[in-house]
Amino acid sequence: MLKRTIYIGNPSYLKLSHRQLKIDDALTGDTKGSIPIEDIGFLVLDHPQITISHPVIQYLQQHNVAIISCDESHLPLGLMLPISGHIEHSERLKQQINTSEPLRKQLWKQTVEAKIYQQKEVLCKQGLIVAPMLKYLNDVKSGDSTNMEGIAAQYYWSQLFENFTRERKGSSPNNFLNFGYAILRSMVARAIVCSGLHPTIGIFHRNKYNAYCLADDLMEPYRPYVDELVIHWINNPLNPLEITKEAKAHLLQIATKDVYINGLTRPLMTALSITTSSLYKCFTGESRVIHYPMIK
Repeated sequence: MLKRTIYIGNPSYLKLSHRQLKIDDALTGDTKGSIPIEDIGFLVLDHPQITISHPVIQYLQQHNVAIISCDESHLPLGLMLPISGHIEHSERLKQQINTSEPLRKQLWKQTVEAKIYQQKEVLCKQGLIVAPMLKYLNDVKSGDSTNMEGIAAQYYWSQLFENFTRERKGSSPNNFLNFGYAILRSMVARAIVCSGLHPTIGIFHRNKYNAYCLADDLMEPYRPYVDELVIHWINNPLNPLEITKEAKAHLLQIATKDVYINGLTRPLMTALSITTSSLYKCFTGESRVIHYPMIK
């Protein structure tokens, strides 16, 4: 069953009632809604006057729900995941830790190739020149030792948006990209935990201050799906350039966006589970290929 993304952007009391998330208006006390927790995949908290009970948190964690809290700028700031989301967590963690360096380099090569391919397809759908991207794609080495990912990204952004510099903070469309990527990162981290792996132990990213190295690895080929949502939003001249509730609702569609993977069309959230499961098979030696979606 496809899990739902629940966004809370008003003063609210969140309680547990008959295995459901009950949402009460913090100002009037009126009940605004009730959702079965087993149907939820992500809970986004985006208001300083949200109160959530501990039984709700416990039950959400038991059902592998990712709880995302936003800061005063309305960008995702924190992520709460269950410590163990799979019955074989200990065994799978050992396999992940003991992965050889040559295998990590090959897996990162596949990941970079998948990302550049996706970016190429986005440019193609926009009617832009893709010839350089084909060259970058063919030049990716083991471990991406020649940094084709960075070179391709520089060309990609220069073509996609006029006079644009990709920044963590900056003018539109950076704000939309940052929000979308933060939600995507949370989705990838949840899929990793549900597959019995640990989001901290990456195949390429290894920053000791980063708790989500593996999530940052695996999300790379999925970023262009966020880019497409942003392009669709900013191409409508009636849409504001600020992060509004409507813009967030548009970007939160990323979880249910249809993608093409392994010959079938599936929701992106399902595709993430396929990707993380295939990665584990690479760790155990059952496979040598990570399964990523392909933009069509």
